[in-house]
Parts: sequence; structure tokens; C-alpha cells
Amino acid sequence: MNREERAWVLYDVGNSAFVLVMVTAIMPLFYKEVAAAGMSAAQSTAHWGFANSLSSLLLALAAPVLGAVADRSGRRKGFFVAFLTVGIVFTLALAAVGQGQWLLCLLLFVAARLGWAGANIFYDAFLPDVASVERRDLVSARGYAYGYIGSVIPFVAIILLLLAAGLEQGLPAGAARLGFVIVALWWLALSLPALRHLHARPEAQPAAGQGWSGLWRTLIDIRRHRQAALFLLAYFFYIDGVDTIIAMATAYGRDLGFGVGLLIAVLLVIQVVAFPCALLFGRLARRFSAKRMILVGIAVYAVVVAVAFLLPGIASIELKTLLFWVIAVLVASAMGGIQALSRSLFCRLIPPGRNAEYFGFYNVFGKFAAITGPFLMGVITHLSGDSRWGVLSVLALLLIGAWLLALVRVEEGDDGAGRA
Repeated sequence: MNREERAWVLYDVGNSAFVLVMVTAIMPLFYKEVAAAGMSAAQSTAHWGFANSLSSLLLALAAPVLGAVADRSGRRKGFFVAFLTVGIVFTLALAAVGQGQWLLCLLLFVAARLGWAGANIFYDAFLPDVASVERRDLVSARGYAYGYIGSVIPFVAIILLLLAAGLEQGLPAGAARLGFVIVALWWLALSLPALRHLHARPEAQPAAGQGWSGLWRTLIDIRRHRQAALFLLAYFFYIDGVDTIIAMATAYGRDLGFGVGLLIAVLLVIQVVAFPCALLFGRLARRFSAKRMILVGIAVYAVVVAVAFLLPGIASIELKTLLFWVIAVLVASAMGGIQALSRSLFCRLIPPGRNAEYFGFYNVFGKFAAITGPFLMGVITHLSGDSRWGVLSVLALLLIGAWLLALVRVEEGDDGAGRA
């Protein structure tokens, strides 16, 4: 990898710690055990789903305008820095949340996740600038892969803090708060190479002053680029299922009665297994195509949902625990590949020179999807009083996304480099 590719990959290593600790692992447990202490399991899970949906909604409303302004004003990197700062500051602020302060916790979490996701719009848009067409699948996959294995370092440090503070008796609030500080500092440190070396290509920077007026043109262009539009629609559905499983997995596992220690161990194994699997997806995409490998990943997630739905009805705790581990390995095997190859495949379908603008819409579809999945799961869980029925709704989203993706003809994309 060259210097720019390394800086791009290292940022994925830095921000992946936020996903692992703040979205998937420790923060959901901290919310349920500390911030929402005394609240019923179903109600706290529903509120957690609503908070994830709100953060996605706010970004989805702003993303297309932000992307257009960033491309046309030449300030893509400035927007990246601004959202990065918001994410880090509010992650630090979560360390001040006390017991029972569930609403404050959710508000700060929404702001932190908004900063993280906003920075990712502009980070993703740098991919065509740092990697050639032939290397994008591989570099994108390396970003996710090294992100998974690299985020294990702060995660293990946080686990050791939790164990030293008495994790066996429940989640130690003080150690968890210190963990949030570790995440923020790790994220900042690994962002420094990106802040120094990532720059948009000069020829990809349209003239300033056209940002807001260009939004309507982007909407029209997306309709004209049929394959990009069809891919975005497919992405909306299948990434909805993927993101919902990632965001709600820990809360669902807690509802099933699994202990905090087991859930943390499972998440650690997922990160380790995801590392080689994401690299493998990247390499297989060069032989079988990115689209086919994404479809394989969606099929794996469909199996995950089906098994997760059956778990509450299993009486044997040994069998239930074994199947939970099976689910974890299946999730790990596909999650990085789906996300990395979706990012690089979209690069092949968009017109050159408008990266942030089109990735703004890419993130709109991803974030609106992230709204509907957790919200749907939250509503169904709240109405039924049982998390398993919310989980089942994810299966339909995955199947619709797979069907639409199968219709995409990558060879008709704008750079002409794809294979169906």
C-alpha cells in the first residue's frame, strides 16, 4: 500500500473502535445496566432502537446537501474534520453520564454517532482518490479487515479494566466510562495520518459556490444513472438488515439472558474472525465479482436471522449458547465483506469527480435504512413484548435487497470497470 492508502486504512482502524465499543458492545450494556437502570428489558431495547434510528435520520436528511457542498466548494476535508471533532467530543461526554440518566445518555449517543457517521461520508468519498479502479475492492476490504482486528486493541484494554473492576458482578460503570475515553483517544490518534495525507484530487473539485444549487442536479443525475440508482435501492434494503443486526445484537443477547461476560467474549471473537474473512471477501471479489460476494454475504445473514428467531424457544441453555456462538461466527464471516464490497462496487457506478456528492446519497440510503430497521425492531418489540418478533422482520429486508442487487448490471456503470 502507498502512503495515502495506509492513511485511509488506518482511519478505518480508528473509527472501528467506536462501532465496536459504542454501538455494538459496551455502550448498549452501559445504557441498559446503568443509564436505564430500573427500566424493563423490552422498553430499554425499544428506546435503544429509537435512538439509533434518530441518529440515522438526522444524518440522512443532511447528507446529500453536505456532499454537494463539499464537492463544489472544495471543502471535503474540512467537513471530514468537523464531523470527526463532533464524534470524538460527544464520545468523551458520554463518560459523564450517571445512573438513571437514560435520556441524557441517548442524546449524547445520538450526537456522537452523528459525528462518526458524518465523518464516514467524506472518508468513504476519498476511496476513489487514494486507490485505482483495480485496487478499490482490495483496499476497501483492507480498511474493514484491519479495522476489525485493530479495534480489538482498545477493546481488550477496556475488557481488562472491566475485569479488574469486577465484571462478574455486572458491568462496572466507572470502568465503562473510562473505556469511552479510551475509544475517543484511539479514534483521534489513528485519524492523524488521514488528516495529514488524505486530499481530494484537484480535478475532482468543481468550482465553489454551486453547492446548494447542485442538489437538484444530483437528484436528476442519480435517476439518469440507472445502475447506480438500482444499486442504491438494493443497498437500502440489505444494509438495513446488516446494520440492524449489528446495532441490536448485544441488546437482544441481553434479553435472551446471556451474561455480560459472555456477550463481550462473543464480540471479541467476532472482531478476530472478521479480520481474515473481510480480506478473503476482497480477494474472492477479484475472481467472482463484488456483486456475487455481496449476495453470498446476504445469504449468510439470512441464516443468522432465522437462527436468532429460534433461540428464545430453545430450553437447553447449552444448546442456546452454542447456537449463539454459531450466529457470532456467521456474522463475523460476512459483515466486513458486505460493507467493504458495497463501498467499492458503488465507486464503479458513479460519475467521476463527484465523489462526496454521490457518497452523500449512498449514505442517505444507508442511514435511512438504519432508521427503518432498528425502528421497526423497536416498534415490534415494544408492541409484542418479545424481541424475537422484531428480529424476524429483518429477514424480509435482506431478501428484498438480494433480489434488487441481482438486477444490477455492473458492466453498465460509469467507469466501465465492473463485472456482473
